[in-house]
Amino acid sequence: MKTAPPFGLSSAALARSIPFVLFMGLLALRGALPAGGALDPRWVYGLSVAIVGGALFWFWKDYGELARQNRPNARQTLWSVGIGVAVFGLWIHLDAPWMQLGEATASFVPVNDQGQLDWPLIVLRWIGAALLVPVMEELFWRGFLMRWIESPQFETVDPQRVGLKAIALSTFVFMLAHTLWLAAIVAGLAYAWLYVRTGRLWCAVIAHAVTNGLLGIWVVHSGQWQFW
Repeated sequence: MKTAPPFGLSSAALARSIPFVLFMGLLALRGALPAGGALDPRWVYGLSVAIVGGALFWFWKDYGELARQNRPNARQTLWSVGIGVAVFGLWIHLDAPWMQLGEATASFVPVNDQGQLDWPLIVLRWIGAALLVPVMEELFWRGFLMRWIESPQFETVDPQRVGLKAIALSTFVFMLAHTLWLAAIVAGLAYAWLYVRTGRLWCAVIAHAVTNGLLGIWVVHSGQWQFW
């Protein structure tokens, strides 16, 4: 007898949701751990990279939108990089107090007790933010949630036919997961537009990766750790 998938979600929906849920759960754990305790919450991020990366690897064959035949062409790739750069430029300037939803619950300051940069932590954080998070988040927010809002049979939804309602609602939920709400709206709409415009989720992933990668370099250079 075949058992139904948990929570009424299909196996395809679970494959795109589980890595995201794991990441958010570990993020909550980082925020709950006291600074200076037996377990440094910053190194829990390494656990996130390992566990979420493992989950993505496990489900990779199920991500048809990231299959070889769905890779972007050169023009689409250039557009994605350009959008990623533009979102980065806006993100670091959309940080006025009224543009923030409270404070980050899991800050990440890779500085040791002597006030020196902790490069292993920095590299770990950058790898997670620039390489892992874009794949994990785009699979969930745009690949799954945006199309699921359009139709519960989301795998049958052509991203180029997704309506404004699905784009707006998925971007709104995306905003709630970020402290800088206005910056998150701009980013969410930009990545959604790329996916809808090109039909390639890789375009959204590339743009997201460029944004996060540049943000990480800028944060380390400027010491504006609140953006991490």
